[in-house]
Amino acid sequence: MNNTVIYSSKVQNYFEEYESCFDVYRNNVSDQALKYMYGLLESEKGQANMERMEENQETMPYHQYHHFLSNSPWSAEEVKKKVAQDSSSLMSFQKLQMGKPTGLLIDESSHLKKGKHSVGVSRQYAGVIGKVDNCQVGVYVSLCNGKHSSLIDEALFLPKEWIEDEKRCLKAGIPKEAINDKTKPALALDLVDTALSNGVEFDWVGGDGLYGHSSDLRSGLDKRGLLYVLDIHKNQRIYLEAPIIYLPEKKAGPGRTPVHLRTDTPSVKIEEYVKELPETVWEKQKIRQTTKGWLHALIHCQSVWVWDGLEQQARKSTLIVRKTLNNKAEPVDVKYSLSNGSLEDYTVAEFAYFQAQRYWVERNFDDGKNELGLSDYQVRKWNAWHHHHAIVMMAMLFMLREQIEKQAEHPLTSLRDTRKMVVALIIQTLIPPQQAAKREIKKMKKRHQKRQKAIDWFYQKQKF
Repeated sequence: MNNTVIYSSKVQNYFEEYESCFDVYRNNVSDQALKYMYGLLESEKGQANMERMEENQETMPYHQYHHFLSNSPWSAEEVKKKVAQDSSSLMSFQKLQMGKPTGLLIDESSHLKKGKHSVGVSRQYAGVIGKVDNCQVGVYVSLCNGKHSSLIDEALFLPKEWIEDEKRCLKAGIPKEAINDKTKPALALDLVDTALSNGVEFDWVGGDGLYGHSSDLRSGLDKRGLLYVLDIHKNQRIYLEAPIIYLPEKKAGPGRTPVHLRTDTPSVKIEEYVKELPETVWEKQKIRQTTKGWLHALIHCQSVWVWDGLEQQARKSTLIVRKTLNNKAEPVDVKYSLSNGSLEDYTVAEFAYFQAQRYWVERNFDDGKNELGLSDYQVRKWNAWHHHHAIVMMAMLFMLREQIEKQAEHPLTSLRDTRKMVVALIIQTLIPPQQAAKREIKKMKKRHQKRQKAIDWFYQKQKF
């Protein structure tokens, strides 16, 4: 008996909301999208690729999966737009229920790949292993409220070696207008603009030190009137009072005319500033609930000024420093952040909440990679990268809806728990236990046929 996939009415109803996003000329490919999402849900970590989907589901041949991802012209942007809008509605409801503000969180994630043909692949820093390796890197935004969060958009980072090779870019299917030498903070600002244009509602923007270190990104968020709380590095320099910025006069006699602006007061590294703080300036705050009780931290907030060396005046900011405490009430980690919000408008507890929420985008990456195949794709081209991510984000939002629906009955339900329940209840394999061995042999034979076909092709090629 063949492996049969039974689609629940709940998932079908969810897909009907997105059906128009999969219109291709006179056809609609939402059925292929549904099968691909089921393939992501069924597979364990490292196995959510098209070959394993074909083996497990037996509902769509490999070449159709490949065409759906790489060649079919359905719009990943339209799918992600609806995911973002639906996530925004969900978070707005959670905000009303829980009273917590909603954050738009920026972060990057790497995907280890072999070879040099996958779009954007290069030897670059891979955060997933903490060193330089061959990988692709995407910039992502997640919408977060309290403990609930979901990825809503992404942008693929193109290293310099790709930007300088237009032929290579076009071969990988990158549109000419996308072949731009953009930094990751610049891509992040584009994603913020996309969220705004799509009507996504959020109360602040968060991000790690790469993005907080970018004065262009901070300035861009300022110009858009958006509150931000961005992590910074410990060597960031600050001023404890507003500096006067001036251009030095040329001294008498020979020598160059000064062209670089200066300040009348010295700056200090944040790390050095924090070392001199007395214990009385720290406030103990609850950060989030864990399985071992509340996670606490010591928080210090201070008005400071930050200058990028180019602008005519320094920007007043709020410095947020967090010392996370372990169960013995000893500091185990220190985080530094800058915000354009003032201490007159926000409390220390609110700043602590804003800063701590970046934890959830990291959870999104873990869940996406471990449970939904975020890194398991086997595709090379531009369209396929974005198509895969769009379906993963659809699946992630569906899982989040299920988690929220079940949280009253099962408050500790994780995304993994939810995925297992969905697979158990929705995807039923109609194979008697005694047929399991035959099923595995059939799958093995199919793999061997493909392998033999590749071997035959290679030796046939050698004859010419």
